[in-house]
Amino acid sequence: MSYDVIVLGSGPGGYPAAIRASQLGKKVAIIEKESLGGICLNWGCIPTKALLKSAQVYEYLKHAQTYGINASGTHDFGAVVKRSRGVADKMSKGVTFLMKKNKIDVIMGFGKLVAANKIEVTAADGSKQVVEAKNIVIATGGRARQLPSMPVDGKKIIGYREAMVLPEQPKSMIVVGSGAIGVEFAYFYNSMGTKVTIVEFMPRIVPVEDEDVSKELEKQYKKQGIDIMTNASVEAVDTSGAGVRAKVKTQTGEVVLEADVVLSAVGVVANIENIGLEESGIKAEKGKIIVDKFGQTSLPGVFAIGD
Repeated sequence: MSYDVIVLGSGPGGYPAAIRASQLGKKVAIIEKESLGGICLNWGCIPTKALLKSAQVYEYLKHAQTYGINASGTHDFGAVVKRSRGVADKMSKGVTFLMKKNKIDVIMGFGKLVAANKIEVTAADGSKQVVEAKNIVIATGGRARQLPSMPVDGKKIIGYREAMVLPEQPKSMIVVGSGAIGVEFAYFYNSMGTKVTIVEFMPRIVPVEDEDVSKELEKQYKKQGIDIMTNASVEAVDTSGAGVRAKVKTQTGEVVLEADVVLSAVGVVANIENIGLEESGIKAEKGKIIVDKFGQTSLPGVFAIGD
């Protein structure tokens, strides 16, 4: 199969690029290993906002009298999670519709560059095919970063994916990292009634945001009952018991925190391994693909966009 443009990855970087190329009259294919829409639509931005909306509605319900309304109620944690997954599924199906509408071929599987204009796609059943294009766009996105001190096991030490679909609501949770992912889940679980402690390595939460934002958010979170530890790092996590015991190093010494689960939210890393960068001679630095002002890599005809 030969195309004008092949896009590797169907997240918010990839699928709009594919659509625009098709609208400009190009023959386009998109390669996706999991679900159309990528992490954002399926496991990131969209489903987390659905969870946050449920938390917000529950907060309103708890403070209904403030608005002059007599109302009371409890939440169904399973139903909240189910709604979030339903929203994500609907969005992914929307991207599928857009692919059909714009006559873009969808090739499911893991794509790897084998030449300047060729990609080998390995399907879930192990079968392989090679497709080629005049131009290739790498839009493989990112994944959660892991720390050696707390390897994710999916049960007691969880990542954002597991945090979105926990079968039962934990009574207590330690959130390690206070970037966008960490503070969103901290707010959601605290609102649902989980006792939440945030551990942040930097001097303030949401450290990449303006200092004024950090101060106000910390003030609001503490007001809501969230414990916050800054200038702190998790040195080790013991999962041998019923819950978890996290050894946390602070400026004044070591403390041990106990909880049902630990959520690792220490940032993301780019998905650039095993996609043929080295073999193709595409330059990368510090885990990121190097591009020029047009998004083109060191290999002519191959571009990289997104996270």
